[in-house]
Amino acid sequence: MSGESTAAGEAGEPAGSRAVVRPGSPGRTVAAADRGALRIADRVVAKIAARAAREALDVLPPDAVPPHATVIVHHEVARVRVSLELDYPSDIGGQCAAVRHQVVQRVEALAGMEVPEVAVQVERLHSAQTRGAAQGRTQ
Repeated sequence: MSGESTAAGEAGEPAGSRAVVRPGSPGRTVAAADRGALRIADRVVAKIAARAAREALDVLPPDAVPPHATVIVHHEVARVRVSLELDYPSDIGGQCAAVRHQVVQRVEALAGMEVPEVAVQVERLHSAQTRGAAQGRTQ
């Protein structure tokens, strides 16, 4: 920050938490929280959620489309909808619960947003039997 100097801070204090003295304003300091704002786009939060859903699933079926997420953010609260495809037979409820948990953890950690709702929509189930039958018909 050229033209600005940081106020004398204590040793061990995080660099971003020090007040800034503005030139031309003798003695006036601006706290770190008052220097600006951070806005994370909905599409960025959606990418975090989709990646978290992928991390939560042990294995995706070979021909599955990767998880996709849509997000609505309002006042630092994100409501997430994740669409995914799963293997069949499997513990569908357990996998959906794992996806919900991972999405909440990652969005809160990486975007700093509260996530009160994660709706998981299973778009398609991939059966090993139908994959095998389809391969047998292929010439």
